[in-house]
Amino acid sequence: MTNMTLAIPQELHTIIKQHSEIRWSEIARKALWEQARKLEIMDEILSKSKLTESDAKEISNLIKKQVSKRHKNNEVGNRYK
Repeated sequence: MTNMTLAIPQELHTIIKQHSEIRWSEIARKALWEQARKLEIMDEILSKSKLTESDAKEISNLIKKQVSKRHKNNEVGNRYK
């Protein structure tokens, strides 16, 4: 098994040190496996996709415009309530 070193915030380190009865490496290992499995699923889905990077950027821009529009409409509506 390969070892890995992680940098964590001091606040988290303090909490971890207060609970030495917990196998923190096991918790980290499980979290890493969970994330890796999600990436594998995503890679599998993407490998079957016909969507190009250009298509994805266009969709992203449309979504951003709609979110911005909705946010601006909500701000205006909230001013007059």
